[in-house]
Amino acid sequence: MATEDPLSPEILYPTWQHEYQAAVVELDRQKLPERVVAAEAAIFKRLQQLSQDSDSNAERQVIEDALHSIRVLKRDELKYPDWEK
Repeated sequence: MATEDPLSPEILYPTWQHEYQAAVVELDRQKLPERVVAAEAAIFKRLQQLSQDSDSNAERQVIEDALHSIRVLKRDELKYPDWEK
């Protein structure tokens, strides 16, 4: 029987959350841009799949939160310009 790590966030949407989590926890600044691109690609692919599904509001909210976190990561860690200004 596997035990859960109480510090690890629950993965409810594995089609994109694994890539997202890999980006969020990446400490190597050389690997971080690649992780961010992979996370964004997985999220946008999933959004395309959800575009025909009106019953996925909970996942859409989680995606919105994840995209916000990625924007902050890109701004603060990768020094991308803040396009929300």
